[in-house]
Amino acid sequence: MTTPGFIDLDWQGTPLRLELAWVGVPDSPHPVVVFLHEGLGSIALWKDFPDQFCRAHGFTGLVFSRYGYGHSTPRPLDAPLPPDFLERQAWEVLPQLFDRLRLDRPWLLGHSDGASIALLHAARYSGQLSGVVVMAPHVMVEDVALASIRAAREAFLEGPLRERLARYHGDVDSAFWGWNGIWLDPAFRGWDMRAILPNITVPVLAIQGEGDEYGTLEQVETIGRLAPQAKVLVLPHCGHSPHRDQPGRVIEAAGRFMRGLDAPTPG
Repeated sequence: MTTPGFIDLDWQGTPLRLELAWVGVPDSPHPVVVFLHEGLGSIALWKDFPDQFCRAHGFTGLVFSRYGYGHSTPRPLDAPLPPDFLERQAWEVLPQLFDRLRLDRPWLLGHSDGASIALLHAARYSGQLSGVVVMAPHVMVEDVALASIRAAREAFLEGPLRERLARYHGDVDSAFWGWNGIWLDPAFRGWDMRAILPNITVPVLAIQGEGDEYGTLEQVETIGRLAPQAKVLVLPHCGHSPHRDQPGRVIEAAGRFMRGLDAPTPG
């Protein structure tokens, strides 16, 4: 992984400095793979998975920390995330970032909230993508997710979670309370993207662990039913983070999926 740098954006009058890093094989002939982290993630919290994944398959990868995470611009504590925060990332921030970096039909590889952002982006911008791989995506809010998020709140207040996350975020309170606050906000309880999944016209691989503590298998099964080119991979003995619990399986399956679909057309 290259040493993380920064890119400056102007998002609806708000200046943002986003932390980013390039990984994998420089100047790959394949489309760039963009990694979208989970609700408490960052470049650092991905650890070496993006670099390992890209080097295994000859890809160039882009990893970045969203607004409020890692060493990107922190979100003020008195500016909570709105109920459409995922849509804003997918439909406002990502297009500007991709345009600035001149990315041509990238792949999106997202985890959890990042997976939801990837699907939302694909629902509106499929014509500008090569495809999408999502791990533990959310397409609607389930009670099991809210129970785990409440437990995370207690672990942050009373347990070791705050200290552990502080290693990965410049402002750990901004990162945690932005995520925790919106997911537990009653206004977010009805969030649901199922109606727009049929708009995704690019290939999708949806991966979920059987033991995911933040969602039932209905999440990926819904994607398999509604997104026209979706395939589903369920991993046994795996929780909410397939790339941590079973990195080899994810690297093999997602890489094969990408390589097969972006290969040159014969003749």
